[in-house]
Amino acid sequence: MTQTSAKSPTMGPLRIPREKFWNAPNTITLGRIAASFLLLLLPLFTGRVGSAVMGLGFLAVSLTDMLDGYLARRGGQVTRIGKLLDPIADKVLVLTALLMLAATPDRIPLWGAFMVVIILAREIGVTGLRAMASTEGVVIQASWLGKWKAGFQIAALTCLFLHHTWFGIPMHSVGMGLLMLATGLTLWSGYDYFVAYLGKGENPGA
Repeated sequence: MTQTSAKSPTMGPLRIPREKFWNAPNTITLGRIAASFLLLLLPLFTGRVGSAVMGLGFLAVSLTDMLDGYLARRGGQVTRIGKLLDPIADKVLVLTALLMLAATPDRIPLWGAFMVVIILAREIGVTGLRAMASTEGVVIQASWLGKWKAGFQIAALTCLFLHHTWFGIPMHSVGMGLLMLATGLTLWSGYDYFVAYLGKGENPGA
């Protein structure tokens, strides 16, 4: 029986092209991870001005997700490491925010902690499933559902950071309402992710 060599006599072994790590999109993504650590200072900024700084700062950092994606596509700087780091940065930012809000008095009440646990469990479960799927060559693309989930999470967390009443709007109450909607979308998108994986299709997920 003739065995096929792993090397082609004309093309040689398959080589993965080297990519430049330090570019603008990847730097912004790493900056988003670094900024997550600033959320640990939340207990020191619970006053009105401090809450505004934390809330608007969180929103600004969250929006850099769109900026690094735009720069990567526009400049042809989409890299494998960038594709890996981008969702990790988003999850680190959101999960750190959830944990700090739950640990800070008057931000997320005890009953709201159940939503925090649900979101944490879903994100960890889906991340593990996504890693397992990638080893099998299964690609599960993000969809509108995943984007809506992320949008509601960011809106809810921003309001909870602001906490106080601004322009006649009770941010804490609005934030808790948005967090409930975000939790529902989180569960829905997580369910779609598992269905997409079990069906081995390229369907919603993120």
